Amino acid sequence: MLVVMKKNALPEEIEAVVSAVEQKGFMARPIPGGERVAVCILHNSGAVDASLFLQLPAVKEVIPVTRPFKLVSRESRANDTVVEVGGVPIGNGHLTIMAGPCAIESEEGALEIARIVKERGAQIFRGGAYKPRTSPYAFQGLGEQGLKILARVHSETGMPVVTEAIDHEVFDLVEQYADIVQIGARNMQNFSLLRRAGKSNRAVLLKRGMAATIDEWLMAAEYIMEGGNNRVILCERGVRTFAHHSRNTLDLSAVSVVKQESHLPVIVDPSHAAGFRDQVVPLARAAVAVGCHGLIVEVHNHPERALSDGAQSLYPDQFSDLCRQAEAVSELLHPLREKAAA
Repeated sequence: MLVVMKKNALPEEIEAVVSAVEQKGFMARPIPGGERVAVCILHNSGAVDASLFLQLPAVKEVIPVTRPFKLVSRESRANDTVVEVGGVPIGNGHLTIMAGPCAIESEEGALEIARIVKERGAQIFRGGAYKPRTSPYAFQGLGEQGLKILARVHSETGMPVVTEAIDHEVFDLVEQYADIVQIGARNMQNFSLLRRAGKSNRAVLLKRGMAATIDEWLMAAEYIMEGGNNRVILCERGVRTFAHHSRNTLDLSAVSVVKQESHLPVIVDPSHAAGFRDQVVPLARAAVAVGCHGLIVEVHNHPERALSDGAQSLYPDQFSDLCRQAEAVSELLHPLREKAAA
């Protein structure tokens, strides 16, 4: 249930609603909107009597929320959420490009790739310090050393960095170094990890699980927001099907459905969906055409030598093509959208 405040509601009037909700044994979560604040009522086991709140000063109306994901739903917030990271906006008409190697392999290599992707159109640098791999014998990442390299990349280039926290044990360390903490597809329903992300002051990039429904994905985001962290970015990265021509099957319909159901920004990972670099640029174009708010792409200056996912990593010139084509598609769909630099 949402208690919608009037436009001129004072802070003490909003606090009075919060107190009234908590006195009934529920949790209250104020949600700032474009014109007014709404207070979302959480942890109620059934219907709540609206008359309990309608009589309070500055309350405009009380609206039932029908979706199980209350905070994530557009019912709780009609306007798109924009997550700003290091001055880079994600969501609501902005096309944000995150790019870099699958894994951080060395400081020299990471800095070289970072300078390349920044020059060619990326606003955020991606790179894995911890790598959850199918094989225990595959390269598992540099760990804390990789995080320190990411900090150097941020310092040298000014780009915010995104990297994955693979479990609860390393979350604190990742949080110290990363601007965006990624929760990977394998961990989408790692509920203790989601609850930890909910307590973080960092933005969280939540990837869709390999076999997750959209409702399950949005409920995973709800775990994070219920914990108090509203800076959630959703990422469609392909689901597992019977197909063998690609690594996964990119579900572009998910982007349009999520935009209808939720106010959170949604980006697309064409690299993990494809598994082969020749599919990445076409899938990126399609993702922008369907309305995603950004892309996260793997780029390597020597993909044939990459320690992880070289086959799906773009060469720098291919990444230039992707940025140019993605921008062209975005401009066609949003000719009046605000520039991120404005």
